[in-house]
Amino acid sequence: MDLPVMPPVKPMLAKSAARIPPDMHYEAKWDGFRAIVFRDGDEVEIGSRSTKSLVRYFPELVEALRERLPERCVMDGEIVIARDGRLDFDALTERIHPAESRVRTLSERNPASFVAFDLLALADESLLDVPLSDRRKLLVMALSGVSAPVHVAPATTDIEVARRWFEQYEGAGLDGVVAKPLSLRYRQDERLMVKVKHERTADVVVAGYRLHKSGPVVGSLLLGLYDDLGTLQHVGVCASFTMKRRAELIGELEPLRMESASEHPWAAWTDESAHDSARLPGAPSRWSKKKDFSWVPLRPELVCEVAYDHMENRERFRHTARFRRWRPDRTPESCTYTQLDEPVGYDLADILGPPE
Repeated sequence: MDLPVMPPVKPMLAKSAARIPPDMHYEAKWDGFRAIVFRDGDEVEIGSRSTKSLVRYFPELVEALRERLPERCVMDGEIVIARDGRLDFDALTERIHPAESRVRTLSERNPASFVAFDLLALADESLLDVPLSDRRKLLVMALSGVSAPVHVAPATTDIEVARRWFEQYEGAGLDGVVAKPLSLRYRQDERLMVKVKHERTADVVVAGYRLHKSGPVVGSLLLGLYDDLGTLQHVGVCASFTMKRRAELIGELEPLRMESASEHPWAAWTDESAHDSARLPGAPSRWSKKKDFSWVPLRPELVCEVAYDHMENRERFRHTARFRRWRPDRTPESCTYTQLDEPVGYDLADILGPPE
């Protein structure tokens, strides 16, 4: 491979904002795997956000990129999988599997797509120092007439359209809106873009905690919600406490600490098969096989309010929630899924077009 921009490339990043800023280039924020795609003739490389290769996990996409991209180019975009008209992040994580046969089966069952939103190189020219407005025009020209599973991300400079996307696209599983200055040059690993994500609040049960990697202080709180059958389901974690607060939490939570998880609603968390029928903490992770998933069980009597962006498959928080406050006025049993907002449905085909 011999391109004007060579792997590894770390993607340009975004910082969070509460509102969509004016006078910018706007795109939807895709909920998938960020990917930098390199094509030089028959050679195709797909680099992840951490620069690791994703080629072996998306064989069907490698073939499609070889057929549909310009012969020599570097593109920034997102790998996504759509099911039932919305993005499915869980289907993506299933692809990170050591068995090639399993990856191949999943690629046939739920093929992935690539949504391109930036062009870093074309033919013999690096575009890293070219303004975004010009890179976008070149991207649209380079992918003119392209067909699924490769797509060009919809974009606009109209803030009213961006605001409408922010409200509508959530129903298709998208994260929010990304805003980029029109004069922006591509800078690796720098937070020069702006992301505006949905934020909601929910009252949840604090049913345990994990220790911080630095020592005997709280790393994250384990959160639960009761389902229609009265079963406490693990829905995620909240973190981002100061070190002083982490130490204080150890003492505050001590009266609720259980000697073991044997009498806890999540007692079966070490049984891998139990994760098939219930949401429990400590599920095996293909991303961090050596990570310690042990946790300290608490009697599920404490309620807190957290902020979250959206739910994954209507079952768990897609990202780490943000602690807001304790809710001594709420009973744990009142913390159910019914309090969660349900975004209005929106078919992904209306954004990218129907699959071919």
